[in-house]
Amino acid sequence: MRIGIIIGRIGDVDGVALETEKWIKILQELGHEVFILSGRFRQSFVGEDHETLLPDLSFFSPNCEWEQNRSFFFPPDEPTELLTHLEQVSDNLAIRMFQWVMQHKIEVVISENASALPAHLSMGIAVKKLVEHTGIRIICHDHDFHWERGARYHTPFPELQEIIRETFPLQIPHARHAVINTYSKNYLKEKYGIDSVMVPNVMDFDQPYGQKDNFNKDLLEAIGIDNGDIPLFQITRIVRRKGIETALELLEKLDDKNVKLVVTGSAADDDRKGYYKELVDYIEEKKIGDRVVFAEKKILNDRAVAPDSEKIYSLSDAYANATACTYFSNYEGFGNAFIEAVLAKKPIFVNNYKPVYWPDIGSKGFKTVMIEDNQLTDSALTEIDQILHNKKIQKEIAEHNYMLGKTHFSYATLREKMEVLFYHI
Repeated sequence: MRIGIIIGRIGDVDGVALETEKWIKILQELGHEVFILSGRFRQSFVGEDHETLLPDLSFFSPNCEWEQNRSFFFPPDEPTELLTHLEQVSDNLAIRMFQWVMQHKIEVVISENASALPAHLSMGIAVKKLVEHTGIRIICHDHDFHWERGARYHTPFPELQEIIRETFPLQIPHARHAVINTYSKNYLKEKYGIDSVMVPNVMDFDQPYGQKDNFNKDLLEAIGIDNGDIPLFQITRIVRRKGIETALELLEKLDDKNVKLVVTGSAADDDRKGYYKELVDYIEEKKIGDRVVFAEKKILNDRAVAPDSEKIYSLSDAYANATACTYFSNYEGFGNAFIEAVLAKKPIFVNNYKPVYWPDIGSKGFKTVMIEDNQLTDSALTEIDQILHNKKIQKEIAEHNYMLGKTHFSYATLREKMEVLFYHI
């Protein structure tokens, strides 16, 4: 089958892009031919002749930024100009999408979150127009929805509210939906009457991950962690919902001052760096500056060697050097960092983040230290301290979790789900 993927960006480290890469791999293994239409490519995945760049699909395009500002952040007094713009731009995008479908003889389109979250309004509207006017078969891979984002997608314009209600999610009888958690599956059914297939995020348990080697053996030294220190890793971006302040509180409450916290991600997605500044203020107030490392300049998604010959380490390298990982998020659509830690065979300390962790992950039987509402109880602190200082317990936890992860969140699971999703489409 000739399958076309429409996505705002690919090759980045956001969850949508990362999971799309995995879908591409499995689709190709199942014998399908994959084409990509995207606003931004960081690298090639299916060969240049199968990849089409359409810059207006990028979240960073002038049109998208203008739409988001006028719709949500800085709305004008009345919406006429905005509504006219959305109609015209989505028409142009729909025509371009149709040309792409015809040029590559695409049989099925996969809309990667473009029909779920109104982060790019004209793209989502264009996908709807494409499907309505052509009847092409479509699978909507829905990673998250606007109702899960608080006030982020609230608009003062009833006309736009109606567009969002009718477009996100896509409500066309022959459209199939894939969601990443049980909460979304139930919500779509209850509120929209949409049946969907739950396809969890996965990792490749058949490839080595998070293992020490000659390249990464000096990572701790490179970021200022001494021999004898116990490195805790927070392998996430710096955004408020990641609950990094709880990891700092944990650090401060542990008696062993050799426990250090390494935060790998950047604050690029932190609005005006407000959350990052709060973390820095907390570190200064609690006088734990010598125990916290912000390593975003040394640890990126992939390995590299900088022009000055300094190494850039990957996320896999970070996991390889962790004693354990903190993941105190209060909300996640799924939580890739949890499965990554399981794959890397590292103990993980986790908050029961909503709405996914316990229903879709924790209840499977993973051994963790789980807290509720980011409250570090005395019993949790005792258990964490014991794990950090006992290699035997670390190994037992790691092996147990790895086998569970391989059973529930491997590429084999994705392959089974994809076969269900594409059956009789």
